[in-house]
Amino acid sequence: MIHELLKIGSRVTCLPIVHGSGDFAWEVRRLMLKHSFDCVAIPLPPSFQNPVEKAILDLPTPSVVFQKDMPNYQALWTPESQPAAEEGESSDPASDSEIDDSDAGASYVPIDPCQGVIAAIRTAMGDHIPRKFIDLETSCYHPHTRSLPDAYALKKLSIERFTAAVVPHIAASTDPQWKSRIACQAWKVRELCIDYKNILLVTSVLDFPWIRQAFHDKNLSPPQDENSLAPETYQLPLDSLYFLLGELPFITGLYENARQELSDDEHLSIDGLKELLIAAREDYQAEYKNRARKITPKILSQCLKYIRNLTLIDNRFTPQLTTIVTAAQQVAGDGYALHVLEKAKQFCFAKNLGIPTARLSIDRAELPGEEIVDVVSRLPGPPVSMSQIELIPRPDDNQIVDWQQSWDPYSQCSWPPEDDLIENFRQTVFDRAKEAMGVDLVQTEKFTTSIKDGIDIRDTVRHWYNGEIYVKVLPPSVGKLDCSVMLFDSPADPREYPWRTTWFAEHKNESTLAFYASDFAEQPVGPGICLANYGGAMFLYPPVAIHDIWQDPRLDFATTLEERLLAAACLHSRCPNIALVSPSPPGVAWRRLAKKFKKKLVHIPLSRFGDSTIQQLRMVHVLNGKDVRSYAADFIRKV
Repeated sequence: MIHELLKIGSRVTCLPIVHGSGDFAWEVRRLMLKHSFDCVAIPLPPSFQNPVEKAILDLPTPSVVFQKDMPNYQALWTPESQPAAEEGESSDPASDSEIDDSDAGASYVPIDPCQGVIAAIRTAMGDHIPRKFIDLETSCYHPHTRSLPDAYALKKLSIERFTAAVVPHIAASTDPQWKSRIACQAWKVRELCIDYKNILLVTSVLDFPWIRQAFHDKNLSPPQDENSLAPETYQLPLDSLYFLLGELPFITGLYENARQELSDDEHLSIDGLKELLIAAREDYQAEYKNRARKITPKILSQCLKYIRNLTLIDNRFTPQLTTIVTAAQQVAGDGYALHVLEKAKQFCFAKNLGIPTARLSIDRAELPGEEIVDVVSRLPGPPVSMSQIELIPRPDDNQIVDWQQSWDPYSQCSWPPEDDLIENFRQTVFDRAKEAMGVDLVQTEKFTTSIKDGIDIRDTVRHWYNGEIYVKVLPPSVGKLDCSVMLFDSPADPREYPWRTTWFAEHKNESTLAFYASDFAEQPVGPGICLANYGGAMFLYPPVAIHDIWQDPRLDFATTLEERLLAAACLHSRCPNIALVSPSPPGVAWRRLAKKFKKKLVHIPLSRFGDSTIQQLRMVHVLNGKDVRSYAADFIRKV
């Protein structure tokens, strides 16, 4: 049963909505499918009926219906008659002077699938229910809007409870046009009651209490329509859809896809956010490939938690685009955030309608003929404003060519923060290798007066029957290490890693480094800054001066990139053990190679380290001279 709060008389049901909300559009469809109505009253002027209904037939491709203001319109409402707007509330725009042709604006109706009014018309057309457009014809439309509670509240509240909570905080506008529009709608609803028995009125929650009051006013009289121009329909390019649609274009596309597949779309306003992050991850990984950060379920969970926290700080339930992109940037880097931004503005159902094209922004529109006009929506949602997000954009083709042509092949160096990162990892590898070396030397003895280096659980359980406790005795020293080999990609394809070189330490805290990597010249990221990916690397610490291992004839017997690194490590290491980090244990050939140099390989599985850590370690930025280090941080970010 429909709650009495939503009833206006015995024949009229009013559905107060917040414009531009997918949740309210879903609520409109639910009510119309659950109950039977013989007429739907629409809060738009009759002149909009034909172009709006014709544009709805082109859905899911959005469009916009513009109506230009009448020239030389003398406004009846002045800003002095309107009290100061509350914080977060927009005031009604009008002018206290004549408007000439050059200052004329326009109003528009967004043909948006997630608009509650459009959803009502669309559903009524599908069920062949009569539609009546009941708003006042105006020469210059004055919008009435303000900040409203988040539509996500409908997930926990019924529509009547939501309305009851909002209505006590709604103030009437002092704009005479708004009062005339309220009176016109109430009067026409009265007239509809003569011919129809069950009428649905879909209107803004801001107008609902005043339409209800005017409907029962015995002294109500119909206002006169003003002269107005005929509305015109335009299609919009993809980059303007964000300013037209109430929901993100990507999420609007999900609503339309669910409509076509007859799937559940009740929670798409929130679940669509998860699909957005996953879809952006696929595009991000397709662009960056090997150097893309692993966007794991844990990373996505952290991103969603970050979005939730930022949204609550903004006193909202559903996040804005700036919130989503900011969280993606902070959790997964600029590269992923850029793909989230681009994916959010994509709409998969856009097509050419064969009608003129207009461009739309906040309160401004460019009509055909490069005519710029100020515009207001006749179905206004909460007020919006511009926000700024700092993201490093992709370089265009011309920039990449300039950077490549200005590269000096005789001057290159590394970026110190990455040097520190990989040196710390090298020390971690040394520590893990020493632990592995000491495992075979651990002794076990019965407990007497000291637990020594800890209780040996295995032997203690083994002798549980006699109640004896066994302890471990670690040797005082397990040896030293001065060399480690890290194989990130094995077996390595030589065609993917054409850059092979040896770098020497700049100071005593750095290692002598020999590696094979991808061609850095193919991935410029800034002026004098390129990016490569390690395939494998050898570290000698403390640093020593050696011949370039890729030119050393003593190592020509090696047939693969990995074997050459291992042979160089065995040749230059002064310790009997060499730490080896690789995806799989060394085979017989590698152990035979180490034995030839009287060395032993201490294997550490690459899987012991996190994917994101390894991915970050593999990235090496090459700078075209030490002077580039002064500004490299402006271009080097976590992708």
